[in-house]
Amino acid sequence: MYDVLVIGGGNAALCAAITAQEAGASVLLLEAAPKEWRGGNSQHTRNLRCMHNAPQDVLVEAYPEEEFWQDLLKVTAGKTNETLARLVIHSTESCRTWMKKHGVNFQPPLSGALHVARTNAFFMGGGKALINAYYRSAIALGIKIRYNTKIKELELNDSKFVAAIAEDGTRFEAKACVLAAGGFESNLNWLKEAWGKNEEGEWIADNFVIRGTRFNQGNLLKFMIDQGADIIGDPSQSHCVAVDARAPLYDGGICTRIDCVSLGIVVNKNAQRFYDEGEDFWPKRYAIWGRLVAKQPSQIGFSIIDSKSLGRFMPPVFAGKTANTIRELAVLCDLNPEKLEKTVNGFNQACIKGEFNHTVLDNCHTQDLTPAKTHWATPLDTPPFYAYALRPGITFTYLGLKVEEDSAVRFNNLPSPNLYVAGEMMAGNVLGQGYTAGVGMSIGTTFGRIAGKNAAKAALIKETI
Repeated sequence: MYDVLVIGGGNAALCAAITAQEAGASVLLLEAAPKEWRGGNSQHTRNLRCMHNAPQDVLVEAYPEEEFWQDLLKVTAGKTNETLARLVIHSTESCRTWMKKHGVNFQPPLSGALHVARTNAFFMGGGKALINAYYRSAIALGIKIRYNTKIKELELNDSKFVAAIAEDGTRFEAKACVLAAGGFESNLNWLKEAWGKNEEGEWIADNFVIRGTRFNQGNLLKFMIDQGADIIGDPSQSHCVAVDARAPLYDGGICTRIDCVSLGIVVNKNAQRFYDEGEDFWPKRYAIWGRLVAKQPSQIGFSIIDSKSLGRFMPPVFAGKTANTIRELAVLCDLNPEKLEKTVNGFNQACIKGEFNHTVLDNCHTQDLTPAKTHWATPLDTPPFYAYALRPGITFTYLGLKVEEDSAVRFNNLPSPNLYVAGEMMAGNVLGQGYTAGVGMSIGTTFGRIAGKNAAKAALIKETI
């Protein structure tokens, strides 16, 4: 029997496993995916958001606690547990030292349109390199790993963990357990149930793509909900990004994102704008656009720019539609040409000339236009014009298990003595809605380490008679 069983194979699971092993516990990690797909959604990440009161290695200037908190408060519209959020924020000030110890390297600060040189530390080689580093460290420490192991249920004695049962019937006993198996974003039927139908009677989730891993089916989360574990979060809330409509159904990751939204306009299939494209910096708003597109007819949108925007954003993997006139562009996108011309002309006439600067919240905005564009509003008047079709891309869901600072799973508000949770399975405690770049990895790193520490402590307590 192992001291600690960790169920999951991504960032939070690995942080838990490594921390528990460092605390003196013997650890077995169970990953549902095969080795080549290990790492969950963490393999698709690039960075984590970090608090710092002065320049630190790869982070410039300062990003103090209160600013981090206000950024999180704004994107979640107050749907967050402040105590847990501030716990995450504080943890990020020092976690990189521990990460480096386990082989994670960081690249020099970024600048330009991403606006994250001050707030986010980027992994050298991306999330895949981070995951590989953690697995190397885990193996070197003596952690045992099993791939292709999907857990269907847990054996519980009241709220105490006894064993995990795999789909093939294998039983894994341990003195303590950490659940870090992700949300239910890959479960299309559950997504359809959560999002329901639109006014046209269509299942909203029918046009979704899964930006993240295909292996997060939510089976363990569903089991825990059925067992009466305390839960938190809206099942329809998620990290939902507007991605290229040609993206694959699963595992498209970062490269499917369209990053020119704030530099132009976005219209639906009726050639109508429906939200302020320049509301705030893109890293603070990119994760609202999937949900916005999901609310549009047929869950489709089109990001439209002119040639002035080229070079100001990360170019997409797939080329967009290109035309010398808005009318021609509309035809290529199967949009009504008259309606799109009217939308673009109305937008152009509403633009108030200012000093355009896509690296700051500039004074280029619209007047007497609904919806307004608050920043970076310049006329679309310089051909060629470009259009990128958008669909909602789900990265991870926010419905999860309710926790407090100890990361213990709770039943009727009472903590389990030996069952803990980390990562996407509890991120809804901090993320009730919305997202700001890198905070998912911040949550997973923080609560993974807390869960691993407390699981080891629970497992190593000597029984007394």
